[in-house]
Amino acid sequence: MNDKLSAKLQNLPAKPGVYLFKGENGEVLYIGKGVSLRSRVRSYFQPSANLTLKVARLVRSVHDLEFLVTESELEALVLECNLIKRYRPYFNVRLRDDKQYPYLCVTTSEPFPRMIVTRHMKSDGNRYFGPYTGTRAIYATMDLMNRIFPIVTCGKKFDGRPVQKPCLYYHLGQCLAPCAGLANGEEYRRSVNDLIAFLEGKQSRLARDLRSQMERASEELRFEQAARLRDQLSALEELMERQKVISERAVDQDVVAMVAENESACVQMFYVRGGRLVGQRHFILDGVNGESPAIAVQEFIKQFYQTATSIPSEVLLPVEIEESQIIESWLRGRRASKVELLTPKRGERKRLVDMATENAKLAIEQIMMDQRDKEARNQRSLLQLAEAIGLSNPPQRIECFDISNFQGSAPVASMVVCEGGEMAKSEYRRFKIRWHEETPDDFAMMREVITRRLGESQKDNPKFARMPDLIIVDGGKGQLSSALAAMEDLKIHLPAAGLAKQFEYLFIPDRSDPVILPRGSAELHLVQRIRDEAHRFALTYHRKIRSARQSFSKLDEVSGIGAVRRKELIRRFGSLDGLRAAMLDELASTEKMSRPAAEKLYRYLHPEDDEKKERAS
Repeated sequence: MNDKLSAKLQNLPAKPGVYLFKGENGEVLYIGKGVSLRSRVRSYFQPSANLTLKVARLVRSVHDLEFLVTESELEALVLECNLIKRYRPYFNVRLRDDKQYPYLCVTTSEPFPRMIVTRHMKSDGNRYFGPYTGTRAIYATMDLMNRIFPIVTCGKKFDGRPVQKPCLYYHLGQCLAPCAGLANGEEYRRSVNDLIAFLEGKQSRLARDLRSQMERASEELRFEQAARLRDQLSALEELMERQKVISERAVDQDVVAMVAENESACVQMFYVRGGRLVGQRHFILDGVNGESPAIAVQEFIKQFYQTATSIPSEVLLPVEIEESQIIESWLRGRRASKVELLTPKRGERKRLVDMATENAKLAIEQIMMDQRDKEARNQRSLLQLAEAIGLSNPPQRIECFDISNFQGSAPVASMVVCEGGEMAKSEYRRFKIRWHEETPDDFAMMREVITRRLGESQKDNPKFARMPDLIIVDGGKGQLSSALAAMEDLKIHLPAAGLAKQFEYLFIPDRSDPVILPRGSAELHLVQRIRDEAHRFALTYHRKIRSARQSFSKLDEVSGIGAVRRKELIRRFGSLDGLRAAMLDELASTEKMSRPAAEKLYRYLHPEDDEKKERAS
């Protein structure tokens, strides 16, 4: 058992909930529940525990765990089932279905809506219901709906024009046959509205009718029909029972809770759909120091729902927010129906907010502990790297440079930044090689890039204001010598190292033999991670440039546009869209271009102008 897992075992709460065992690479191995998380999870790791071979193998594979506190064992059971459906852990007994939760979609954006099963909700004007726990219940529900409401049963999309003969379902009275042009639009829409009303929770009346029909069929000895009605009633009651697990009201809710800690806050969200708790997630808010909880929650609500694809009818908040009315109006417009922001004081809603708050407290405690562990690991890595290459202090800011080109064409360079052991993507910079373009000279390219980067700093360019504690160049002694030469020209002296590609040796100035970092060491992994990120960033930019240049190859079709002129056009306008937006005089004023060549190019880029002239004449 590792130290991280041992610490988590010591801090488990004695409350009901769900736990997730994770493997070495973070994969979910097993999901379980317990009346007391502390007792249940610790029981796996007791020396006297009498474990089966399977459970013993599970325990040996566990490297980490997560947990979620619930109000009761029943809620833990429901959540456990949802999480197993989502993660499909190797050590759990699981249904053979590796997809996401299924939704029932009524395609209200179409002239004649239909029911389809989907596992992805979209903002496409359709109505989504769910998620459901499995496909059996959802297909049973669809079968029931098809027997009650006469809408399209084949799942095909029709616009009302006759494209085929009506099928058997039309003659059975189970479809209005829009495929044959026989459907009345108003009647069809009424059936769709009734279907949506049923799916929104108005099912009790239908259940009573089905039970009455079943009993009457049984009394009349129509046993096959009674059996079909029994199966339909069973599917309906199963659906209704699932909607009662968390709430007596089958509503959609997002439950929000927040706990602040120093400069950050943890926002915990529970997702309740159709009265069922289907999942949870926490978010970190920075910069909340000095702000009231109401302001922090309000800003989170606005930012989160700006891109959210699903907005429920109720959002439960831990505190009242000042802009609740305007935010409700905004959300109502996005959802196209009523949305309420509620701050419950008692009852079932308050219980859900309290449960989310407790989980937020546990989450931020765990986050802070993980953050401290990560920072400690990063500092150890930086300290060991400093000792290996002879630095007096750990390099808190490391900049790594890489060159990417294809036989000298489209040469570019990347600069990635690692601060405190973590990649700082907002500090990344990229360069398009200027002085030695189209020349396959990596040494000269590296010298140019280092010169430009440090030169911008001397010019007080804010994008390059912070100087590195260590420069790493991707390459061996040659690339390192080029970087040192650039620094010498600028009278700037910074620690530098070259990382050789083949054996991943570190070359440093004034030392003939390379520094060989121990295989598997934290400092080697850190350097490799920085170098790989520099390579990825450079390669991505190189491919973008090459793709843009390849699009310019179409200019070969224009008489008078050769390689030299094409190069100048690329340099000035950057893309074909840039060329199309340019005026004729701008094309003609480009270096190496002539007025006749510019006129030919302009006509080529704007063929619609010639068509307009022909129509006018």
